[in-house]
Amino acid sequence: MPETPQDDDGLLDRLQWETFEYFLKEVNPSNGLIADKSRDDWPASIAATGLALAAYPIGVERGFMTRDEAARMTLTTLRFFWNSRQGTAPDATGYKGFYYHFLDMKTGCRAWRCELSTVDTAFLLAGALTAAAYFDRDSQEEHQIRTLADELYRRADWRWAQHGGATVTHGYKPRSGFLRYRWEGYDEALLLYVLGLGSPTYPLPDESYLAWLSTYAWKKIYGYEFVYAGPLFVHQLSHIWIDFRGIQDAYMREKGLDYFENSRRATYVQRAYAIHNPLEFAFYDQECWGITASDGPGPATLKVDGVERQFFDYVARGVPHGPDDGTLAPWEVVAS
Repeated sequence: MPETPQDDDGLLDRLQWETFEYFLKEVNPSNGLIADKSRDDWPASIAATGLALAAYPIGVERGFMTRDEAARMTLTTLRFFWNSRQGTAPDATGYKGFYYHFLDMKTGCRAWRCELSTVDTAFLLAGALTAAAYFDRDSQEEHQIRTLADELYRRADWRWAQHGGATVTHGYKPRSGFLRYRWEGYDEALLLYVLGLGSPTYPLPDESYLAWLSTYAWKKIYGYEFVYAGPLFVHQLSHIWIDFRGIQDAYMREKGLDYFENSRRATYVQRAYAIHNPLEFAFYDQECWGITASDGPGPATLKVDGVERQFFDYVARGVPHGPDDGTLAPWEVVAS
């Protein structure tokens, strides 16, 4: 563990360690699954597990764990997903190469009657591919990591996930079928479409990406023009895996910027919103912001300083159109 921080760099080192430690404490070492949150009897999240796979190489480079430890945990995780039950049974782990959003921490079976999630599978696969790129040594263990990551990526049937439409659906449930929502409008599915287009087995057609671009909303807010999405995490999550500086698609070429610059502008909009503070929450200012999808103190309606406020539990908070109940996520500021 890093020493007590004496400066900004030390503070960031300590914060990195404490954040990384979540993946060490909230893991089932027998299957590699990571809990969605640190509550008793809470299921695993495949997105959290994908983030762990991407974080292990960073942990090695930072000295938080050894390469052998990281390789063993990575291989355990990839073996679990490769060997887990795929099919239409309601308690399976996945289907068509995609996985259920939440899984039982012990059994790895579907939890909560949740959806087979296309975007969360994308985060899981991105973590697996990160591991494949990092573990490049000529050992049996690291060779297996590369092989399994590639096979998992190849198994995802992105065309099936389109369900006859141009864009990709949010997911599927074994009894009711495909969800009616699709990944449309600028959102965290940027990574999903990149992985889908690049699939060596079931690639999305170019028309799918163009259809997604056609649903973007370009807005000018507080003097900043950008592709709009309210929650700040939307502007950050895909950037964990891809450096978008200098990369432009047809939409961004027309606008004269890239997704990195777009996210920078979205961050300034967050700060400007906190400065304007239209709902007059205490402490919002240029140094106190970060409105995004997160847990909150609700659901509840309470009177605070004479003002009736509605508070939410988990919800995708965003600016400037809300919802905003005064809940800030400090990690968003650090990630910016």
